Amino acid sequence: MNNRANLRETPVRASVAPRLLGWYDRHARVLPWRAPPGSPPMDPYRVWLSEVMLQQTTVAAVRGYFERFTTLWPDVQALAAAEDTQVMGEWAGLGYYARARNLLACARQVAAMGGFPDTRQALAALPGIGPYTSAAIAAIAFDRAETVVDGNVERVVARLFAVKTPMPAAKPELVALAETLTPDRRPGDFAQAMMDLGATICTPRNPACALCPLNDLCHARALGLAAELPRKSPKPPRPLRLGTAWLALDAGHVLVERRPAKGLLGGTLAFPSTGWDGTEHPPPAAGPWRELGEVRHIFTHFELHLTVLAGPPQGINRGLLLPRADFDPTTLPGLMRKVWALAR
Repeated sequence: MNNRANLRETPVRASVAPRLLGWYDRHARVLPWRAPPGSPPMDPYRVWLSEVMLQQTTVAAVRGYFERFTTLWPDVQALAAAEDTQVMGEWAGLGYYARARNLLACARQVAAMGGFPDTRQALAALPGIGPYTSAAIAAIAFDRAETVVDGNVERVVARLFAVKTPMPAAKPELVALAETLTPDRRPGDFAQAMMDLGATICTPRNPACALCPLNDLCHARALGLAAELPRKSPKPPRPLRLGTAWLALDAGHVLVERRPAKGLLGGTLAFPSTGWDGTEHPPPAAGPWRELGEVRHIFTHFELHLTVLAGPPQGINRGLLLPRADFDPTTLPGLMRKVWALAR
């Protein structure tokens, strides 16, 4: 039975879901956005919010944000009525700020509709909801038999079927194989079980194969390849960008600006800057300026070295002069928090 051809056969494939669900019933992670195994699905609002927050972000990083958001805005109607600036401020530090803008747009559209639609196709038509997120909400919140494939699931499937094609080229094959495993019964729990298996047992390094409920079905384990899969194509070097940020402040005020709604750090409060984001701005005040040093920040597609200059807020030609009593650095995006930390 330990070969890829046999695993594709229906009787063997059909044993994956019962085994995995039995394991999940005993070992499911306790998460604030998740219903216990076998329970009625969680409120679609909480499922949607968690899935948007979890895009390209870890569970550990999201937990506090999720609990704060659901305390401030306990349902989609409350979030839809929130001020943009407050939501962006609460999102600060979580990164990928287009998600926050789409979050608000989606909340307002759903509130106007009277609630979330319950099919993958209708969910995918909402702002910020792509193929993965629509499948996750449909399966987890509405118990639809949809296949949910994130990075954890890709790893489990690549090992189970010993898919040797490097990522990302292997993605379509992994999705097709995952679809052969999705059960009609408890598809939401099955989706979360696959994620948990990848997060806790079938980990990127040193997978705990001895503890896996599917270990005798795993072709990669039989071949001694589990730790090597999924393979990845070499990544090109991350390009380097340079820029300048100006920190104009005195005992009473600090100069900030609201970044454009679209683009890098879109819609967030930030210190005036130039160069790194395709802009060519002059200094926002007359100065004089002194160099404080450099902050470094990694974005998805490039590395940034940002020179920080400090000076008094005199002769201002752009931005907002904010009283220090009203300035909360915790609402800044991560890059700008580094600028502030350097100044402090």
